[in-house]
Amino acid sequence: MAGPTDTAFDLSDALVAAPIPMAHWLVILPVALCIGLGALLLMLRNRTQWHAAIAIPGLVLLVVIDAALLYRVVSDGAVTMVMGRWLPPFGIAFSVDIFGALMALTAAIAALAASVHSLGEVTMSSRRYGFFPFLMLLLAGVSGAFLTGDVFNLYVWFEVLLISSFGLLILGSEPEQIDGALKYAVLNLIATTLFLVSVGYLYAVFGTLNMADIAMKARAGDSAPLMTLTGLFLLAFGMKAAAFPVNFWLPASYHTPRITVSALFAGLLTKVGVYALIRVLVMLLPVERAGLGPLVTVIAMATMLVGVAGALGTNDIRRMLGYIVISGIGTMLAGVAVGNAEGLGGAIFYALHSMVLMTALYLVAGQVARLGGGFSLTVLGGLYRRSGWFAGLSLVLFFAISGLPPFSGFWPKVLLVKAALATGAWWLAATILATGFLTTIVFGRVFLLAYWRPAAADAMAAEPIGWQTALPLLGLAMLVVGFGLFPEWLLHLTQAAAAGLEQPSAYLQSVFPAAGGVQ
Repeated sequence: MAGPTDTAFDLSDALVAAPIPMAHWLVILPVALCIGLGALLLMLRNRTQWHAAIAIPGLVLLVVIDAALLYRVVSDGAVTMVMGRWLPPFGIAFSVDIFGALMALTAAIAALAASVHSLGEVTMSSRRYGFFPFLMLLLAGVSGAFLTGDVFNLYVWFEVLLISSFGLLILGSEPEQIDGALKYAVLNLIATTLFLVSVGYLYAVFGTLNMADIAMKARAGDSAPLMTLTGLFLLAFGMKAAAFPVNFWLPASYHTPRITVSALFAGLLTKVGVYALIRVLVMLLPVERAGLGPLVTVIAMATMLVGVAGALGTNDIRRMLGYIVISGIGTMLAGVAVGNAEGLGGAIFYALHSMVLMTALYLVAGQVARLGGGFSLTVLGGLYRRSGWFAGLSLVLFFAISGLPPFSGFWPKVLLVKAALATGAWWLAATILATGFLTTIVFGRVFLLAYWRPAAADAMAAEPIGWQTALPLLGLAMLVVGFGLFPEWLLHLTQAAAAGLEQPSAYLQSVFPAAGGVQ
């Protein structure tokens, strides 16, 4: 028999009773915007001539929203919004701190630059196969991964960006692309499976998947054997980030798609893996991360050296850049290995620098091929005479990736070397410095052979560089130079982000207001 219908229930223990501040909607707007634009572009699949006119202003708006979100987080602290008004840990939370907001904003800037470049490279045929819808869904997955506060939804956003990346990888349907996509898919699906197994293990241990709830319980001294779980996460995220010894899929696939797609992948995808590794190992499982510190140190050193050795051993510029991506992942892992605030700050700074710089370097590689007729150093030459300003801009980016002053790559390496020496890890500091030196040799060789060496007699005639290439390259180069000459603002933000990971009381308080004292 049904009870009376006028019984009053107190839902304040389960639901958010207060009105949601309008500023909190900034937390989910990046994901909502990307999904909405992706759906709109799919509905307009027969009007591909409109896609760029919709997608590029949408990405400009995404940059503005992410910048506003970063300003909000820096000004007022971490922000959490829970779906369905359910209180955490029952509701699915989007939680944003400085680390997540910085990564989301940088990803949006890199994607905007690549999308402008696509106007001169991606044909109408590729647009009909869904370049811009795939791009927006990729950004939805990347933004969701950076902004989510739930480990299972981190897995879901990985799946979203992975599926979108498959579509972008095979645009053109050339045999080389299909071969690269197969290697990319198999290894990433294995990593995804390991990630899902780890998530199930995590839920079995803690009974929750909310990141703040897990961090609180882990710090409360849960006695469960978590080292195996931490090792699984390290392996899964290491595969996603292309860390040694599970890095071989990246140089086998990143050189196969269109340059715009390669630039997107190099700038965004591996950095999501690094972000997830830092978020889970440093914030959620800090004790176990400290226990795995020697192993992470070995992985970081091997990743740096294998990457730069591969770059030294190839003549194809696209493959070379793939190995440089791997080497940069090792540099970021060095900060995780050190584990203190200065090392983590250096890793975060380097990740932001790499997202911008690797996007720019792939765009440079595309223009090199257009001016010189190919990607092989054996056939390239005379680029300096064909475009002096392009050669000068390329040299700036080459200096930046080598970690030379006064460009943005210098400062994170200073932080990482200083942090490594402070903990007595001189071999890690020496590896960082040696990798920078070898990277200088890699790009010095590129400049001497492709730019400075006289062109062959039958070389292609010089073509003007279109604004679709010049504009994003100049914009990204300005960021590289600007944060090299005036690093204080970014240094302050990255150090604050690292401190928030080590002592996440503000993050925890944004999810559970009564947890402000938890360290």
